[in-house]
Amino acid sequence: SIKAIESSSKEDDTTWLTYWVVYGIFSVAEFFSDTFLYWFPFYYAGKCLFLMWCMAPVSWNGSQVLYQNVIRPWFLKHHRTVDNVLGNLSTKA
Repeated sequence: SIKAIESSSKEDDTTWLTYWVVYGIFSVAEFFSDTFLYWFPFYYAGKCLFLMWCMAPVSWNGSQVLYQNVIRPWFLKHHRTVDNVLGNLSTKA
């Protein structure tokens, strides 16, 4: 990520920022479901493969696929609600 930030090309910045968005959402989901998931055989091997797919240097890597097909459409549909909730939280804080 640091190399992407420090490079002159901005294409790799988008790639890594997309990865971190997907990873962050995955981490939050995993936090709430980890007590159930660790019972599944090969969960950690599957998690490792999933994260490797998300950062693979190919055009069909997981972070691009998940962001374009799941995260972005959901965010565009609900971005006003998200902005309102974040605005209310910052006012209360």
